[in-house]
Amino acid sequence: MNYDLLLLRFGEFTLKGKNRARFEKAVLKHVRALLQAFPQAVIQREFGRLYIVLNGESGEEMIKVLQKVFGITSISPVKLAKLDVEDIASKAVALMQELNLPEEATFKVNARRVWKEFPHSSHELNHLIGAPVLRSCPGLKVNVREPDVELRLEVREQGAYLFCEVIPAAGGYPLGTNGKAMLLLSGGIDSPVAAWSSMRRGLEVECVHFYSYPYTSERAKEKVIDLAKVLSGYAGHIRLHLVPFTEVQTAFTQTRQENLIITLMRRAMLRIATRLAEKEGALALVTGDSLGQVASQTLQSMNVIGRATNLPLLRPLVMMDKNDIIDKAKDIGTYDLSILPYEDCCTLFIPKSPATNPNLWVVEKIEASLRELPTLIEEAVAKTETITLEAGKDVRGLDDQAINEDWF
Repeated sequence: MNYDLLLLRFGEFTLKGKNRARFEKAVLKHVRALLQAFPQAVIQREFGRLYIVLNGESGEEMIKVLQKVFGITSISPVKLAKLDVEDIASKAVALMQELNLPEEATFKVNARRVWKEFPHSSHELNHLIGAPVLRSCPGLKVNVREPDVELRLEVREQGAYLFCEVIPAAGGYPLGTNGKAMLLLSGGIDSPVAAWSSMRRGLEVECVHFYSYPYTSERAKEKVIDLAKVLSGYAGHIRLHLVPFTEVQTAFTQTRQENLIITLMRRAMLRIATRLAEKEGALALVTGDSLGQVASQTLQSMNVIGRATNLPLLRPLVMMDKNDIIDKAKDIGTYDLSILPYEDCCTLFIPKSPATNPNLWVVEKIEASLRELPTLIEEAVAKTETITLEAGKDVRGLDDQAINEDWF
């Protein structure tokens, strides 16, 4: 179907009063970056919304991209008509005919006269446009309460805008408007959903992944990069920090405290992520923890693990049901990657009976006995490799040979 422009509506940040302009500017910047792939498109800004004039660009392809922009709550493809009743009616008839509605489908016209100098009121326009649509589409019937299709008309000074579809978009807050956080990204289902949820609340997210060569394979690394690439489709770009964790991990295996090894490893991960956050100017850490889902995510375990950092520890999935997390992973496009059977550094060292109620004093005593632990953590930070993944582009930050050889 041929449309003239796209109408983009802003989300909840429109209630922010004095800060509204800052949020709108952030959305506009994100949209402009994405529209570089559509060079003929032109942005028109209006209070509370954006219009994208297509100028021959594919509306369907553009919608797929813009649906991922945080801060945009919905998108409508629009036909533009002249400020003339006959032209409006003609475009309305064409739009309804192109929908190929089934027999006896119902509709109503919902007209808004935003430009008050137009000679016909909103109520008059409902009849002036509805009548020719009914004559041209004899199978249609009017239902003003629960129509199958609502034909919306907005009369503005620039022209008359006609549309039927309201396509949901990501919503939330514009990316980066609420600060930066470091997210611990594993190869599982939960952490990519936590990343998406954090970005939707206006956080700029940088991902931290821990790998343990030779215990983890190159396929496991590629899986995490692919997950980060999916996330970059929502952010425009994602920075991924790859932390060598083998030395730290093997140090814990020597403590002979098998039931506490996951607790010890996760505390070390938070310490390393905190050091990276300090270097990158991030103000919080994000994890994919969901309360009670596994032994390390009991309230007692999360309390002991969380004390390893002085930064705010955000857990966006903490109260979500596993099935809801899976549904969201499918919705954002990470699920099929997350279930690929490639191990990560935590799954390889899961004990038979992990502690569900660790004692903080005991854990700290074990850590204190590992005199080399602070040095190992600093070495892991120093050896961390950082790559940048941009939506629709190849990895930036390491050449192909480094990606394939240097880490493994």
